[in-house]
Amino acid sequence: MKKGGVPAGEQGRDKMKKILVLMELNAAQRKKLEAAGAGAELSFSRPDRVSEEEIQAANVIIGLPRAEMIKASENLELLQLESAGTDAYIVPGMLNEKTILTNATGAYSQAVAEHAFALTLMLQKKLHLYRDEQRAAHWRDRGMVSSLRGSVVAVVGLGDIGSYYARLVKNMGAYVIGVKRRPSACPEYVDELMLTEQLDAVLPRADVIMSVLPNTAATRYIYTVGSFRLMKDSAIFINCGRGNAVSASTLYEVLSQGLIAAAGIDVSETEPLPEDSPLWGLENLVITPHVSGSHHLPETVDRIVDICAGNLCSFLRGEKLINLVDFSTGYRK
Repeated sequence: MKKGGVPAGEQGRDKMKKILVLMELNAAQRKKLEAAGAGAELSFSRPDRVSEEEIQAANVIIGLPRAEMIKASENLELLQLESAGTDAYIVPGMLNEKTILTNATGAYSQAVAEHAFALTLMLQKKLHLYRDEQRAAHWRDRGMVSSLRGSVVAVVGLGDIGSYYARLVKNMGAYVIGVKRRPSACPEYVDELMLTEQLDAVLPRADVIMSVLPNTAATRYIYTVGSFRLMKDSAIFINCGRGNAVSASTLYEVLSQGLIAAAGIDVSETEPLPEDSPLWGLENLVITPHVSGSHHLPETVDRIVDICAGNLCSFLRGEKLINLVDFSTGYRK
């Protein structure tokens, strides 16, 4: 088997496959995976409890095993992640060349997009400042606010999450500019479609910049001080992609100097954000601890299980899988 291939199932067809599930599931979700894996040997554990021997013996792993326990396992034919990110597993030599890697892209779009949308409205309406006033027992008017209606919103990274967010702001009356790596037809919820190399031309036009970029060589530290200088001083920056799209020092500089109005981040360059980071003290910054893509929204886990069950069933039947990972980018092909 080659990476990204479709399992033919010719070798070891008569041998019962060992499926190891490393997710906390409710009864209905477990039942769905059991049905998808009918005819195989299923076992359930957790990443913090499973042994290296169990990892090495598995033909299929569903979940997020500790990468160092895989050690290019000869038995592992399919690793189905419960995350969209794959950073730990695409390191050269981590997976055997025959191992197929699939992720859970699409499962997190609602949760992350709604979180980014909430941050956007919070900053536009200065709710973060009013929360500060409440804690200080101050009845104080913080002045003018802005609205999504009539605003220009740049969605940088127009995948599943970015598209969901674009629909939300479009429905609120925003003019949406989508920014993506590759050219394509412009979807109905986007007013203009631009390429990543045109980002500098987009930034001066945007009232809100929502970044949901993956972690690639091309996107690391893509937002420089120069990038923020291109933005309006009234602009709002949201980052729910990867923290290394902008350095902590850059973010502190632009926010403390008022180069933009405010920012909301669910990710940071270093996670957890160090307690002594000056970012904590910025009045015009809202920080959440990388929770938008967690399992706090019940629908997220249901979607993950649907993806995993579908791929497990397809794998055992020798059929085509979805969400095959491109090892050069770490994201879905």
